[in-house]
Amino acid sequence: MREVGLVMVRYADDAVVLCRSREEADTALARMRAWVSANGLTLHPDKTHVGDCRVEGQGFEFLGYRFEAGKRQVRKKSLMSLRDKIRAKTKRNEGNSIEYVIASLNPTLRGWYGYFQHAHRFTFSSIDGFVRRRLRAMLRRQTHRPGQGRCLRDHKQWPNAFFADLGLFTMSEIHRLARQSR
Repeated sequence: MREVGLVMVRYADDAVVLCRSREEADTALARMRAWVSANGLTLHPDKTHVGDCRVEGQGFEFLGYRFEAGKRQVRKKSLMSLRDKIRAKTKRNEGNSIEYVIASLNPTLRGWYGYFQHAHRFTFSSIDGFVRRRLRAMLRRQTHRPGQGRCLRDHKQWPNAFFADLGLFTMSEIHRLARQSR
């Protein structure tokens, strides 16, 4: 690809070829198909396509991100995987202390943020809200109150600062601090 003036980004068996025109992209895909078949491999039909990532609906997913319409967002599957991990660690009926749950959540949140820190900033605030909502639901359960931890009373009883004081890793705050000039 470099010989014909194209940029190819590759990680293990995933690759993206960056082109300037549709014709260039079709030629690059034909080259890629020829090379792959010559080496006894095949391209995955669902993952292989030609599109303009600057246009809505023509983007692509690569290494957990979604590149579309000039934006870099976290892939939906990656977000759902994180939410499932959070749900598993914040079960309301396990009876663990809030400190224990936060200590078990923090490495997961730190690692996920470390990988996806270049995503859009609104991603982090929505995840932070989800985590705190799950923690409030646990606290409600410990006080023998039913519910999901979404009401204003819960937010007043256990504000965001309450969780910060307990050491909860907050992605949006870390992201904001990382973007400040030094």
